Amino acid sequence: MSDMDIVLTLVFSIVMLLFMSYPAMKVSEWLEERFSLDPDRHALRVIALTILFSLMIGLFLRYA
Repeated sequence: MSDMDIVLTLVFSIVMLLFMSYPAMKVSEWLEERFSLDPDRHALRVIALTILFSLMIGLFLRYA
């Protein structure tokens, strides 16, 4: 993987951060209900899922 591939993936991912926040909130709420997770960690879960989803979409856009 070259440096340009990494840069393009991150550029695509940064654009998707805003759009992936809503699905991350819904998935986090579902995880709390399904697995009885601590609601105090909701914000941390949403941030982590948002970054994960954005990177996944960025990789998809780069290599699709």
